[in-house]
Amino acid sequence: MQDTSMVRNIAIIGHGNCGKTSLAEAMLYTAGKTNRLGKVDDGSSVLDYDEEEEKRNITINSSFHHYSWKKHEVFLIDTPGDDNFINETLFATQVCDSAVFTIGAVLGVKGQTIKFADMIADKRLPCLVVINKMDRERANFEKTLNEIKEELPVKPVVVHLPIGAEDNFKGFIDIIHGKAYLFDGDKGLHVETEIPAEMKGEVATYRESLMENVAETDDDLIEKFLEEGELTAEECLAGLKAGVLNSEIAPVCVCAATSNLGSAAVLELINDLLPSPADRPAVTGTDKSGENVIERKPDPAEPFSALVFKTMADPYAGRLTIFRVYSGTLKGDSFYNATKDCAERYGQLYVLEGKEQKPVDEATPGMIVAVAKLKETVTGDTLCDQSAPIIFEPPKAMEPVISYAVSAKKGEEEKLFGSITRMLEEDLTLRLVRQAQTKEVLISGVGKVHLEVVGSKINRKFGVAMELSKPKIPYMETIRGSAKVQGKHKKQSGGRGQYGDCWIEIAANPGKGYEFEDKIVGGVIPQQYRPAVDKGIQEAMEKGVLAGYPVIDVKISLYDGSFHNVDSSEMAFKIAGSLAFKKGAQEAGLVLLEPIMDMVIKVGKDHVGDVMGDLNSRRGKVMGMDSDEKVEIINAQVPMSEILEYATDLTSMTGGRGVFTVEPSHYEEVPVMIAEKIVAAAEQE
Repeated sequence: MQDTSMVRNIAIIGHGNCGKTSLAEAMLYTAGKTNRLGKVDDGSSVLDYDEEEEKRNITINSSFHHYSWKKHEVFLIDTPGDDNFINETLFATQVCDSAVFTIGAVLGVKGQTIKFADMIADKRLPCLVVINKMDRERANFEKTLNEIKEELPVKPVVVHLPIGAEDNFKGFIDIIHGKAYLFDGDKGLHVETEIPAEMKGEVATYRESLMENVAETDDDLIEKFLEEGELTAEECLAGLKAGVLNSEIAPVCVCAATSNLGSAAVLELINDLLPSPADRPAVTGTDKSGENVIERKPDPAEPFSALVFKTMADPYAGRLTIFRVYSGTLKGDSFYNATKDCAERYGQLYVLEGKEQKPVDEATPGMIVAVAKLKETVTGDTLCDQSAPIIFEPPKAMEPVISYAVSAKKGEEEKLFGSITRMLEEDLTLRLVRQAQTKEVLISGVGKVHLEVVGSKINRKFGVAMELSKPKIPYMETIRGSAKVQGKHKKQSGGRGQYGDCWIEIAANPGKGYEFEDKIVGGVIPQQYRPAVDKGIQEAMEKGVLAGYPVIDVKISLYDGSFHNVDSSEMAFKIAGSLAFKKGAQEAGLVLLEPIMDMVIKVGKDHVGDVMGDLNSRRGKVMGMDSDEKVEIINAQVPMSEILEYATDLTSMTGGRGVFTVEPSHYEEVPVMIAEKIVAAAEQE
């Protein structure tokens, strides 16, 4: 049985193009898990194996692997750095015990870096900062370190100082032990050497800073440091580990992943400084009622419990369910799904190695494992021992912010929507809804690239093309005044004729919807025909009068009319009602209404002016502003037609630092000039 104190599970996190996947590849190669150094750029990566990832040269899906290093078993999740797939990273941070936070030494801190740092800080996730790409042109350790100090909510403490940079990046100085190392070959290893004379002063400064930061994590250490001005390497390590566990300190080291310089040092720091599941607090869940809190300790002897945080379709294994084990030991062929209240049988337990699966006999706390072809279980479900049920809080997906109308070629609709349903199980940020007013089916996601990638996956896996187009805006029509009109339908063409005649008063009914009042006195229209007038009016309202959009907020009073003993019928009065409504609506003054959306936009202080100016250009109204320590929060109301691709525009405006949520608010009258264009376009159609 695996000793839980020797297990680590880590999410490798960082902005796009900081070299996360390359770092993971170097770690796997150095640990002897792979027999060659996988490269993202030439498509030989074992982690970015999806066709779409190879085509775009980015990580799209979280991928999984594990390695052993100096008796430690480490499970890693390589996460995407692109905003379109941030949900994958969010879920990984919710199940991992720590993060390897990767920052490129050339690009430094980017907008996405700040987002990920906030994610780590919000979850109080222990992390190790790796400044990568130290061998690249313009790599600058000091500049990157200063940006981390100034812009990120982590407290960086340098534990490895680089020797050289760019072409001359050749080793590092271990600040804790006061030793220097030069890189040795392409296996990520290093050999001890003398500290360069010109760096001794710098090393002393960094060691002083490290001891100060470490001392602050413990009362005994701070007392000793104040008295003696020195801490031993063992005390530094113990203090660092405690500071990392409490998310007070983030140790900083260096490497160049694509050249595999420094990966062995990263592996050692993961073992030495990042927590095992046993170091982390017990996890809490509830009973089935949701009222009583239950704890599970990360102990193999506790009852089994795990959380499903990802589901993915594998072309060979079928649907793979991936979960993190929190307590107990899973072996055998079944477990209990507490969320669905059912037992599930499985054939084989696997640990994932990129696109491959390696069978294992059991799973213990801290392990990330998978099973195939479960019938009921989906992302967010809790798996446990049936005799000791517990339900963990499921991971929360980000709300989608961009929508497109989705369609298929004629005859392929059923196949397409069946395929999208499969994707909804795999990707919790996707939504599929039918827009009643426009009769379109809308697919919503985190960004345009996100939806394009979903389309590519569907085409590849299920052989059907998903076509995206800008959605129609669900405009409405209403009236501003009132009118009294006659609707008369009279038709005689041999045999029985058709006759229906009604007088209605039509009036605006703001905010109260549709009302129909029967004011007929006597029998000018017999009782059996009056509901037909109502029905005819409602059908005409649904089809619209001005531009074909539904009419809302109208009160109708039916007060007069006439009928024919032979020729009158329900159909005749239905047509009469429809004619009366169309005529009356025109006389009462039709106007076009547009949907207004409530937006909450979070941006850095530097970008407030740009975002506010942009909102004005979109006919938006700023309803108020707020701020917290990190961001400015803008509350605004903006017409839906103006923000169909706002996700892309906000990213451009803020360098990826802005986020927003949007939800429907109300309808408002469309300005006359814009309304004229909409009506003209509707007439052309």
